[in-house]
Order: sequence, then structure tokens, then C-alpha cells
Amino acid sequence: MKSNSRHHRDRKSKSHIPFRLNLLFFGAFACFALLILRLAYLQIVSGEEYEAEVQRTETTLATGSVPRGEIYDASHRKLVGNEAIQTITYTRGSGVSSEDMAHIALNLANYIEMPNVTQLESKKDYDIKTRDLKDFWLVLNQDKVTDQRMSEEEKKLTGGEFYQAQIAKVTDEDVADFSKEEKEAAAIFSKMNGAYALTTINIKNDNVTDAEIAKVSENLSSLPGVDTGTDWVRSYPQGSMLSSILGSVTTEKEGIPASQAAAFLANGYARNDRVGKSQIEKQYETVLAGSKSKSETETNSNGDVINTIEKYAGDKGDNLVLTIDMDFQRTVEEIAREALKDRQGLNRGIYIVATNPKTGAVLAMTGQEYNPKTGKVEDATLATATKAFEMGSTVKGATVLSAYMDGALTLDNNVIVDEPLKFLGTPEINSVFNRVPGNRIPLTDITALERSSNVYMSKLALRMGGKYNYTRNEAVKVDADPVLTRLRQYFAQFGLGASTGIDLPSESTGLPGVDPNKFMYFAFGQYDTYTTMQLAQYVSTIANNGKRMGLHLVDEIWSTGKDGELGKVESQIEPTLLNTVNVDQKYIDRVQKGFYQVVNGSQGTGHKRLGGTSYVSAGKTGTAQSSYYGSQGDPNNGTQTINKTYVGYAPYDDPEIAIAVAVPYLPTNNSNYQSQIAAKKVLDAYFQVGAYANKADDLQNEHKDEEVEVAE
Repeated sequence: MKSNSRHHRDRKSKSHIPFRLNLLFFGAFACFALLILRLAYLQIVSGEEYEAEVQRTETTLATGSVPRGEIYDASHRKLVGNEAIQTITYTRGSGVSSEDMAHIALNLANYIEMPNVTQLESKKDYDIKTRDLKDFWLVLNQDKVTDQRMSEEEKKLTGGEFYQAQIAKVTDEDVADFSKEEKEAAAIFSKMNGAYALTTINIKNDNVTDAEIAKVSENLSSLPGVDTGTDWVRSYPQGSMLSSILGSVTTEKEGIPASQAAAFLANGYARNDRVGKSQIEKQYETVLAGSKSKSETETNSNGDVINTIEKYAGDKGDNLVLTIDMDFQRTVEEIAREALKDRQGLNRGIYIVATNPKTGAVLAMTGQEYNPKTGKVEDATLATATKAFEMGSTVKGATVLSAYMDGALTLDNNVIVDEPLKFLGTPEINSVFNRVPGNRIPLTDITALERSSNVYMSKLALRMGGKYNYTRNEAVKVDADPVLTRLRQYFAQFGLGASTGIDLPSESTGLPGVDPNKFMYFAFGQYDTYTTMQLAQYVSTIANNGKRMGLHLVDEIWSTGKDGELGKVESQIEPTLLNTVNVDQKYIDRVQKGFYQVVNGSQGTGHKRLGGTSYVSAGKTGTAQSSYYGSQGDPNNGTQTINKTYVGYAPYDDPEIAIAVAVPYLPTNNSNYQSQIAAKKVLDAYFQVGAYANKADDLQNEHKDEEVEVAE
């Protein structure tokens, strides 16, 4: 019985094994069947869809830079040009990660050399800093840093805080053994990483060799987004001439200024676009920039750029023609440098502006400054519009006309006695030609200008305050505040203390003093400060019969011709009348006659150095007491100095040129007349007389081969 029972159990157990195997086989068959059905579905039903996804590309519109417009002098000679150069570029795809770019950079570093150290300020984009090396190392070692070096709390950080925590974990030792190729790759990556999606940047545009172009071109298939092309850099055929007012252009790394980003972006600029950074380049950015090129950029499903087709080549920017003639400008610069050879005391500079009084066109402008650290004279032309000084007696023409406008002076009551003025508790005011107390010299407005009477101007200011009589050592009983306010308002009509309208991004309007009791000193140019540019506009306004014209440096805007040079005139900068001085012509005539007497009268303060020329000029000399607070003087109390100035115009009866010259911070005992001497030379050069009869031709031949190029 027992044997039969055991046999029955064995048979029953064996009968379950095939069933389980069958069930297992069936399950496996069912899974394979489902898998086959799924694969069949994917291949037959959805195959085309997935294949299309793999092959999917996206086409977007990308823009590229074009050469900027160029800048020419009044005779159409190039001052600022463009030089075409070879370049290696990179267009960042929309889905490209930092790690992708790092590997592209490593690959590209095999074919090009990136300079590690540069000397030119404009090429600092290529500097490889330790931070650049650490950024590059981190991108290639993200997991290592996160897993092995960061705390659990640090891992919870996000965004910029997380990255800063990561980069803090990268040590100097991590990058100490970088090879030359790795350093170059880091420099390449730094530039790539600064690019915005679908914008093209220059990886290298400095001294790119033909061999580098060839190697990169042969390997473009393994360098997504990399390409070769041409770029431009600014060149300066006339060297440093006018460099401080021509301005400069940002680099790609600098891009558009952060403070103006919203405005630039709204006008179609990319963040890394090169734009005018200063002066004329900045002022005329919209003219010089041109129209960007447009290309269709094709990217694959990974975001890599696989093809680029140019749809619009873009238009080079329009060109500027200045009001300044290069030959005359060069002569004026030479005159200024020559004057600095006789500098004395704390004098370090001379500033000259010449204009057409009828149009406001700037004919020449220069600032030349001696640098005691280098021992060289350097261009400081912009300082004619930004540095302000007490200009002394040159402003007396405005004082006389202010008194006429205010009713304090009339044609039948313009004789005033010049005598040393001494008021209670104040220093004595006198004129250079009359310093003896009790000595009384009657003067008209014309002779007061001719002889440069400080007392006449002071008494005009007193009259404007209602005081017509003077007793020595009495107290000044004048409400000074309204007198000074009105004087400044009148002066502003001539451009003194006001914007000249010069087409530069900014200019100084001078510094007004804060003590109204100095109103008499204001009347003879010993208080408020003005720029040489303002002084030029002031004398131009007198020469132009009271019409104040806005000053301008650009005369015309030209298109670009087929040969890349000037095409045709697009627009002419029309003269701008800012205001007309609110005074009758008969009073302006009086000041003009006074200025004539300064140069041509026997007692004129400018007669010896400016009279007797074949052209007839008029003008006004000036000397102002000033204080120098620079490092070479007394920084606390100031060192007492004087400023020598001059304004003038010619020909007297039909002015073509007005001029202002300022030579500041001379010794108080100085007998230097460089402001007058320089002015005489500038006028001689303009009319090409005397020593300057053939000077323009000589200078042109001397400098015809001079050229300086500066990469942006």
C-alpha cells in the first residue's frame, strides 16, 4: 500500500512540470509577440514619424555684423577706416550645452593658436585668466565636483548660487598642469560661453593665418557652429589726429553698454554687438552701424548648427564727412605743440578751437597737454569741450552787451571813469594800465574794451544793481544775487555757461561760483569757468551779429559706393540757429568796434602781436587769476596761477573764422603771450600768409605715409 501511494505521488508531481514549462513558454511567447507587435507598430505605423524626428531640423534667422561707416575730413580724406581681416567664428546653437562647447573648444584648439598674453588694450579678450581655466575645468568635471566636493546643503542650492558653490571647489592645483592646448581651449570656451543663442561671435580675428583657415575649413564637420569668414578692425590713416574726439568702438566682449541695453535690444542689436563707445563713434552710432546681414541657420534636433545660408549680405554703415580739413587741423596741432615748448610753471596744456561763425562748423580743434610722467606732449582735443577755466577779460564783450540789454548802459551815457576801486573789507579792483589810487581815466565802452578795463566792467555790474556813484572805502550796497543771476542769463545767450550744441555725447557747461558777492569779478571773467569750446561760440556769436549757431563737427553723411569708398551725399547737416542775442545791432556794432581796436588800435592789448596783417582781424585778450589744485601744486589751498586767453575773428568786415585759445595755470609773474601768438599763427595758417603760405602742402607731404591701425 505504501509503495503504491508513493508511486501515485511521483506521477502527480511529474505531471505538473510540463504544465509549468508550457505556461512559462506561453508567457515568453506572449512577451515576444507583444514586442514584435510593438516593433512592427513603431516601424510600420510610426516609422516615418520617428525617422522624421531623428532627421528633424529647424531653420531660424540669424544676423551678422557688417563693417561700420568710415569717417573723412572736409576734403574727403580718410580719418577712420576699416581693414578686412580673416576670422574664425562661432554661432551658438539653441540647444548647445556648456559641456558641448567645451568639447568643441578642445577640438578647435588643435587647429588654431590663441595668444595667451596681449599688450594692446583693445585685444584683452584673449587674456587667459585663472577664472577662465577654472570655468573650463568645472564644465568637464561637473559630476566629480558635485559628488565628491560639495556638501549636502550646497547640493540643494540652485541657479547662480549653485554654480558659485561649485566654482569655489575648484582649486588652483586643478588647473596648474593645464597644457598649452588646454589653456587655448579654455580661452576659446570663454568666448563661446559668452555668446547668445544663434548669434555669431569671433573666436579669433587677430593674426589668423592661412594655415589656420585651411585646417578649420577642412574639419568643419567635426566643429558644430564653427566657421571661417572676414571681419573688420578700425584703422586710422592719419595716426593720432583727433583721436580723442573720433572715439572708439566696443569689443565683442564688451558688447552693448549695460546702461543702454534696453534701447539697443529694442533696435535689433545683439548683446555682443560692437557699438560706438565714445565721442563721434557713439554720437553717430545709428549712421555708422549699417544694416546687419541676415542668414538662415539650420540646426539639428540636438541644437547643433549644421548649415548657414546667407539671405541678405547687409549694408555697410553710412560715412561721415567732417567740417575739419586735415591739413589745417595738422597745422593747428603743430602750433599748439610748439607753444608748449615755452610752457612755464604749472602750465601743462594749450587748447584751441576755430569755427565758422556763420554756420557753427568747427574748422579745427586741438588740446595738447604735456605729460610730466612720460615727458611727451599728448593729444587732449576732447578737453576743449570738457575742461573749464576762468577766461578773464575775453568775456568783457558779453559784459558790455549785458549792460546794454539790462538798460544800465546807453549810447548817450557810456563814459565811465576808470579808477582803482576799493570797497570796505574787500581787495582793491584795478585795471592793469591804472593802478594808482586817485588816478581817473574816462573811457567809453569801445576804449574800455580796447584797453581792457576791469573797473569799467565792475562799474557796469554795479549799475545793474542800481549803483551809479562810487566813493572809496564805502560798503557795497547792492543786492548781488539778482545782478549775478541776470548776468549769467545774458552770458548764456552767447553760449557762456550753456551747451554749445556740439555733436558729441557730452560737454561741460562750466562751473558757476556760489558767492553772489563776486558779481563784479564775474563781470571781468574772474569767477565762473568756461570751456574753450564755449569761448569759441561766444566770439562767433559776436562776429555773427548776435546769432548763436550750434557748433558741429559733421558736415555731411555719405553712402558707400561700389568701390567701398564715398558714394553720394545722403544728407547735409544744416546750420542750427540756437538763439539770437536779445540786443539791437547798434550795440553789437559797439562791441565789434571795441574788438577791432584791441587788435588795430594804438592802445589795443593785442595790437603788438596780432595787428599789421594782410587780413584785418578783431579780438579780445584775457588774463585771469586762477588756482591750481593738481598734484604738482598745493592740493589743499591751491597754487596761485594765471590763465592767458584770446578770442578773435577775421576778416573783420565779413568773418570766415572765429578762434578761441586758452593757456591755463601759468606763473603769476608770467609775461608769456602764447595765447595771442598761437592765435596769430592759426589765423595766418587759415589765410595761408607769412610763414604759412605753403605750410599745408609741406605738412601733407611730411605725413602722407603715416598710418596707425587699432583692432577693436
